[in-house]
Amino acid sequence: MAYKTNLNYSPNFDPKKRNFKQIKFIIFHYTGMNSEIAALKRLTNNKSQVSCHYLIKKNGEIIKLVPDLYIAWHAGKSKWKQYESLNKNSIGIEITNPGHSFGYKKFPKIQILSLIKLTKFLISKYQINKKNILGHSDIAPDRKKDPGEKFPWKYLSKNKIGYWHDIDQETLIQNRMLEINNIQKIIFYKNIYKIGYSKKIPKNFKDKKNNYLIKIIKAFQRRFRPEIINGKIDKECLIISQNLVKK
Repeated sequence: MAYKTNLNYSPNFDPKKRNFKQIKFIIFHYTGMNSEIAALKRLTNNKSQVSCHYLIKKNGEIIKLVPDLYIAWHAGKSKWKQYESLNKNSIGIEITNPGHSFGYKKFPKIQILSLIKLTKFLISKYQINKKNILGHSDIAPDRKKDPGEKFPWKYLSKNKIGYWHDIDQETLIQNRMLEINNIQKIIFYKNIYKIGYSKKIPKNFKDKKNNYLIKIIKAFQRRFRPEIINGKIDKECLIISQNLVKK
């Protein structure tokens, strides 16, 4: 699937080139800023210390900011399975959206179409596993919410980008908000750690352990159960986790 990019290079990347085999993840972000112009300026300003490889604008235009084989600064402190500081192993894609702080919006169809074209190309080029297509909140749940619950993960999975559970809607609704016991909660945590979420509390996380667990649950819900983001494990969350861990 062909796609076209425009160039607007950012100075914010590591100067040492990496081997293409190091690229194992694609990380989706939203820009989280009021203005698309302001977001692009920030990503290309050397004082901001942030960047990404690609920016997808609201109109679907794809802008390339950092060449794939250089490490862009988009993931920050992050962890997924045995990987830490995922910048060195990932390609970062920013998607224009004001985010939760500035009136979070649904992603336009034309924007998602461009995302599909770009991501399919990258998956094919670098042989990226579908389970390694992640959101920023997956790898940094203590800090991030993006790309958020309005991001169309289910739709993307139908286009072979990422993955999704295969539980029917009726079963999901029947189990939604049903309480589970402590043993079932332990099973849920074991499942999401197998999926890749980190149980290691970041050193700079000042709140109690329980608050960190709530952050992980919310990240899971934003990704796989976006209808309700409450940080509480119900039976729906449990059965989704059980389904995903078998894939």
